[in-house]
Amino acid sequence: MSETYRKTVGFVIMLFVVGAIVVLEMRKPDRIKPTEGILQDINIELNTMPKKEKAKIYESAKEISSPDGFINTDFDGDGVQDGINIADLIGNKVILIDFWTYSCINCQRTLPYLVSWHKKYADEGLVIIGLHTPEFEFEKDYANVSRAVEKWGVTYPVVLDNDYSTWNAYRNRYWPRKYLIDADGFIVYDHIGEGGYAETEARIVSALNELKARAGEDVISKKEGLPENVDIVKAGGVKTLEIYLGSSRIQYLSNLPQQSCLSSACEFNHDSSLTLRLNTYSLRGTWNTKPEKTSLESIGGSIFIQFSASKVNLVAGAKDASRAEIYIDGKLVDSMSAGSDVKDGTVLFEGHDLYNLIDLKGQYGEHLLEIRFLEGGVSAFAFTFG
Repeated sequence: MSETYRKTVGFVIMLFVVGAIVVLEMRKPDRIKPTEGILQDINIELNTMPKKEKAKIYESAKEISSPDGFINTDFDGDGVQDGINIADLIGNKVILIDFWTYSCINCQRTLPYLVSWHKKYADEGLVIIGLHTPEFEFEKDYANVSRAVEKWGVTYPVVLDNDYSTWNAYRNRYWPRKYLIDADGFIVYDHIGEGGYAETEARIVSALNELKARAGEDVISKKEGLPENVDIVKAGGVKTLEIYLGSSRIQYLSNLPQQSCLSSACEFNHDSSLTLRLNTYSLRGTWNTKPEKTSLESIGGSIFIQFSASKVNLVAGAKDASRAEIYIDGKLVDSMSAGSDVKDGTVLFEGHDLYNLIDLKGQYGEHLLEIRFLEGGVSAFAFTFG
């Protein structure tokens, strides 16, 4: 092999590696670090670009596809929920689409900001549309979503996207995700996940001012006012990520029986003499494991999880009311460590929702949680942390 040939091959390989790195970097989602609830002042210049020039840069908004229900859309006051279309709003409104699902803790932590923006800017021309695309089967239920909307004080329109058709039209992959659509119908900004609240609000104001300038109206500045009931998570404080309990993602279960538990219930034995590894969980009792959930079949049973965070939530539900006692590091929780859904050390699982079990008031660290069920009939879907 000649020296020239070796150099040529080496150069080609180097180009391939560099190209692969560039492609991978381009495919990464555009994430903005959380602002921890602080709305900073960010100045975004007014977009005065002609529509033809925008079309070269921005994608056009996609229409809502095959909706499965509407909430907060009784526009004429006749008691019937009306439909809502993006095409009808383009030209005289700025639209903020928020893809969310109600038992998602990340979505719940963004809702106060959306509620605040709706209060501040709806009269200025902003329309927020919550596209509710379910992660779990129970989130397709209209009554469940309606209760969550009321719980969180959401008064802007919400559309059920149970078949993922609108989600897919936007090529979305994340909960939550926001798309800002300007008066010309272009997606001029989008944000994945939590955080970025200051920039998102600044972008909203900029798009509204473009709309106002065309109508000959006075432009506005960012309106004062912080959202209420903000759940602030310390950067780097949470060491345990979301843990799913269904069989499709069961890699964190430490005591999986030898036999299959997919077609029938299995007896799980927990060895309390062994210390669970961080970010793993263990079951005790008779459980039936399905792709998205695991259900307690016996009277009594427990879930143990070793976590590192300040808050612990469990996505769960029961056909009938099912009580459980909550223990942390072997002791029944007291008022200093109990989550908002725990009273006198006990939680009542009823409707399918996200239940806050542990709240250490901003003190982050590693602990062992036991959920000791006093009845059967409960299904657990996922742990989330804060």
